[in-house]
Amino acid sequence: MGDTNSADQPGRRVVLAGLGAAGVAAALAGCGSSSSSSTGSNPPASSTGTSGSGSGNGISTKDVPVGGGTVVAAQNIVVTQPTAGQFKAFSATCTHQGCQVSKVENGLIKCPCHNSQYSIADGTVKQAGPGLTPQTQRPLSTKTVSVSGDQITVG
Repeated sequence: MGDTNSADQPGRRVVLAGLGAAGVAAALAGCGSSSSSSTGSNPPASSTGTSGSGSGNGISTKDVPVGGGTVVAAQNIVVTQPTAGQFKAFSATCTHQGCQVSKVENGLIKCPCHNSQYSIADGTVKQAGPGLTPQTQRPLSTKTVSVSGDQITVG
């Protein structure tokens, strides 16, 4: 067999490494992330109001505006208050491609990746991501909410 370090041709390892790097670059250049992606690569979450305060799972009722909500990125939840005193909670993972929703405004929970939008009242899809319709995209998963005094706990 000939010399694998020929100056005219790159070695097999160099070619394979280059192809692997090109594949990774192409995957990263693609739009969005897969539904099994972690939230570590998603844009940071923000919200109407603050990102939730208090210790542990407790979120202050003051942090969840009436007609709006708060994304608690560290807990991957969004807590809303559709009407005064009525608190709801949902998974903050968008059902389009798994990005974390980033804000709540104008009665909608919004995803920054492809502009999917969900109702603050029940998590249903109001605007679907590319290639889907509100009827084919799943709503946000609901979470159990309990309120004690001015603290909201999501389970």
